[in-house]
Parts: sequence; structure tokens; C-alpha cells
Amino acid sequence: MTSSRLKSLVLVSSLACAALASLAACAPLVIGGAATAALMVTDRRTTGTVVEDERIELRGGSLMREAFGDRAHVNVTSYNRSVLLTGEVPDAAAKQRAEQLVARIQNVKGVVNETAVLGTTTLAQRSNDVLITGKVKASLVDAADLNANAFRVVTERGIVYLMGLVTQREAERATRITRNVGGVQRVVRIFEYIGEDELRRSEAAAPARPASGSR
Repeated sequence: MTSSRLKSLVLVSSLACAALASLAACAPLVIGGAATAALMVTDRRTTGTVVEDERIELRGGSLMREAFGDRAHVNVTSYNRSVLLTGEVPDAAAKQRAEQLVARIQNVKGVVNETAVLGTTTLAQRSNDVLITGKVKASLVDAADLNANAFRVVTERGIVYLMGLVTQREAERATRITRNVGGVQRVVRIFEYIGEDELRRSEAAAPARPASGSR
């Protein structure tokens, strides 16, 4: 089995376990240290921004639970302090309220509100979304001309949202790949664009990754 296929299997298997954990036990998949190291790639955000994004997501999730309880299902995803809201809300007022609450979180620089006024999705539907996310991530890992870790993938009702700090070339390539993944209904791009020169500078400054021969 090639290294890229092994990494794809790890991603899909791990996400499948997470999605189905409440339905049945899932045996752990054990892989070698070399394959694990191959998955350790550099995030284009600063360490401080990564921590800030995690804080925003935690705070946003808490605000959604406090405001709506079981009446809504709202996911809060932050990338480089830009927040994506996905899920379902009971009415237009709740949709607006969710956006207002998140926009007030410290250091949030923008909100993209993709919540839908619909009944909340079932566990089966959410599990399917997790599996689609896994397949998209695996496909991005398989693309030798992309750094899969530069992308954040969120799936809701078969709609895939792509986030990240990427070049125009990378955005187009990732979009084409995602559209060809089974189960994807639509692709929505929420990227921040960087130039090719900026990408080369950031890659030159990044720690060395494992050579292909050592994977």
C-alpha cells in the first residue's frame, strides 16, 4: 500500500469511528511511526492564531447552547479568526441572533452565516457528513501538489465548505477535487488568498517535512 493511500485510510477510518462511536464500538487502527510522521504537516496559521481559533470555537459553541438549547444545531468553525456558522435554526430571528452572538466574541474578524432555517438533522445525516469530510480530506492528502493541512473542511447536509489560507491555484485545484468526491452536493469556498511568492516564503521558513523515501 502506498504512503498516500495509507494516509487516506487513516483519515477516513478515524472519522468513521468518530461518526459511528455512539452506534457501535470501533476498533483502533494502529499505524507505524513513519506514517504518523507523514501526517504531521505545518499549519499556515501562526501558533497564536490556532489557539485563538480554538478559543473562538469553544466560546461560540457555548453561546449557541446557552441561546438555543435543543432548538437549534449550530456548528461554529473558526479559521484565522474568520468564523463559519453551519447547521439548522428554527427561524430567521434565530439565524440573525446566532450571527450577532458570534460576531461579539473578542478578536472575531468576520462571520459567514450559512445556517439554514430547517429542522435539525438526524444522527445518521450528521454521520454521513462526517464521512464525506473524511473522504474529501483523504482526496486532498492524495493530491501531491497540495498541502492538505492548509485546508479546513466542514460538511453540512452534503454541502462542503472549504476554508484556508491558500493561493488561487490551490483553491481551484481543491475545489475540483472536492466536487468529484461521492456524496458532495455543493462546494462553498471561504478562503483567504495568498500569493504564490508568499506561499514560497512560508514553505521555505517551515520545518523540513519527511522526505518521500522515508515515508
